[in-house]
Amino acid sequence: MNFTKMHGLGNDFILIEEDEIPLDLNLSDLAKKLCDRHFGIGANGLVIAAPSKKADAKMRIFNPDGSEAEMCGNAIRCFAKYLYERGKVKETKMSVETLAGLVHPELKLENSQVAAVCVDMGEPRFNPRDIPVNLEGQRIVSHPLRIENKEFLITCVSMGNPHCVIFTDNVKDEDLEKWGPIISEHPIFPQKTNVEFIQIIEPGHIRMRVWERGVGETLACGTGACAAAVAGAVNRKCKREVEVSLLGGNLFIQWNEKNNHVYMTGPAEEVFTGKLRSL
Repeated sequence: MNFTKMHGLGNDFILIEEDEIPLDLNLSDLAKKLCDRHFGIGANGLVIAAPSKKADAKMRIFNPDGSEAEMCGNAIRCFAKYLYERGKVKETKMSVETLAGLVHPELKLENSQVAAVCVDMGEPRFNPRDIPVNLEGQRIVSHPLRIENKEFLITCVSMGNPHCVIFTDNVKDEDLEKWGPIISEHPIFPQKTNVEFIQIIEPGHIRMRVWERGVGETLACGTGACAAAVAGAVNRKCKREVEVSLLGGNLFIQWNEKNNHVYMTGPAEEVFTGKLRSL
C-alpha cells in the first residue's frame, strides 16, 4: 500500500489512494493504526483520495481516533497539491467532493511549482441546527457558557464542520489541555466541536490556538482559522481580511462581502512517500 506524507503548517496527514486499500480493511481502524506516532506512521489524519462522479476527486478524512471528519482546511490544500503534481488534475483550479459539499481549491504557482493554495471554503453557517449546537436563536454570538467556575463567551460557526470560537487576551495563557476537551465534548454540541481560542493582535491580525475534535491541540487548523476570522468580524473585533497566526505558521483568510464566501490561502508540503508492507 503506497502512501504520501504531507503537511500544511505542521498539521500532517497520510494520503492514500482508495484503490490501494484492500476492500476488507476498515478505514476507521486503519486511521487509528497509521496515525499513531509511536506504532504507526504518525499524523493528525488519514486522507483517502477517491474518484468522484460530481467533482475532479473526492477527499475523505479520518481523525486519529477513527472518526470521519466533514472537512479539513489544511488537508484540502495538501490534497489539491497532490492531485496536481501527480497529474490527476491538469488545471490549477479544481473541485473536490467532501462530506461538507464541493470545495474549490486554486493552486498558486511559482516557477511551475505549487507555492500556495487558495481554497474557496464556501459560506459560513450560523444557524444552530446547521452547526450543530443545541442552543436557541438565529446566531450564537458571544453567548455565555459556564463550565465549573469559569464563564466563556462562545461564538459558534460551521465551515462545513463545527467550531466554537472564544476570545482571550493571550492565547498562551489558556489551559487548552483542560478546557479544549471539556468544551469540545460539552452536551450542547451533539457532534462535538472544534475549539478555537483567539487573540486580536490588531484588526487585520489574530493569533489562534486550536483543539481539534478527535485529535487534540494541533499546530494549525484551516477551517478553524476561517471560523476564527468570521467570528472576529461578526463580533466587530477584526476586519473581513485577516492574517491568522497559528503555532505552525500563518494563513490568510478573506470573508468576501460580495458572495459571502470565505477564502483561505496557505502552503502545503510533501514530506516523503513510502510503502506499507504489512498492517
